Amino acid sequence: MTTVDRALGAFYGLAIGDALGMPTQLLPRSTVRELFGELPWFEPGPDSNEISAGLPAGRVTDDTDQAVIVARTLLDGAGTIDLVLLAERLLDWERSMEAAGSLDLLGPSTKRALTAVTEGTAPEEAGRWGDTDGAAMRITPVGIATPPAPLKRLCEAVARASRLTHNTSVAISGAAAVAAAVSAGVEGADVAAAIAIGEQAAKLGARHGHYAAGASVAARIPWAVGLVAGLADEDALDAIDRLVGTGVATQEAVPAAFAIASLAPSDPWRACRLAARLGGDSDTVAAMAGAMVGACCGLSALPAEAVQLVRDVNGLHLELLVDGLLALREASHD
Repeated sequence: MTTVDRALGAFYGLAIGDALGMPTQLLPRSTVRELFGELPWFEPGPDSNEISAGLPAGRVTDDTDQAVIVARTLLDGAGTIDLVLLAERLLDWERSMEAAGSLDLLGPSTKRALTAVTEGTAPEEAGRWGDTDGAAMRITPVGIATPPAPLKRLCEAVARASRLTHNTSVAISGAAAVAAAVSAGVEGADVAAAIAIGEQAAKLGARHGHYAAGASVAARIPWAVGLVAGLADEDALDAIDRLVGTGVATQEAVPAAFAIASLAPSDPWRACRLAARLGGDSDTVAAMAGAMVGACCGLSALPAEAVQLVRDVNGLHLELLVDGLLALREASHD
């Protein structure tokens, strides 16, 4: 595998997990099981899902769209996120979604922060209360663009990218964990090594941002991975649903994604499908798990027909973005 293959595996793994989780998001796991069984392929948004009803099979959600926005903003800033430009692009994205009649809009932390910016709050201060998983869901481009060593530098890059909307210790901790796992995978690590680096990054990431009460992401990652070790798929998904949690809280969604990654360390397609079957914030959990396992296994480990469908349905072509992100990564090695 080449570095390019691994980086493409991360970004397309994110998109595929997101698209698989699109119809199952916000639904209880029991309903997901009744509607989709083992979810062998992409499904359209069901009528019973008020967020995704009517969307075609393979459509991505805000997870992929916002990751693309972060990637473009990172490239435009030659590796630095311009917070004003990021705010403008996120607001433009929401306006375009509203114009299209979509109910899949900005998450609670991002919405609150961007509302504050429009009312005059400095972008550096707007993310003071953002503690949900929005930073982690769109952080993959930073992991592609930044090597895993030194880990302190990677976590600082994550904190800068998260500051606008999620400037809290728990949100940055979760985003750092995902970015580090992706970065390690792009560098050549397997999933077990990527999980270990993600846990270390979660500890370092928690030193950034404003304090936010919540369980330790760094402590919950190995706990969640250990919880599902040796379990059959259904039992593992039940354990994640009941004990780890699949809500938008960073300390639920990020450890859930790591647990899923541990269940499918050599198969990003399986990781995406398992995560999508959780319900709850399943599109985000599947996006993060797909990005991490995709980085470790590469684009070639994903079904070519799945990659093509996601490209076609969304007009999504990530190759040029990935080339640019890898150029930033190479420059940081020099």
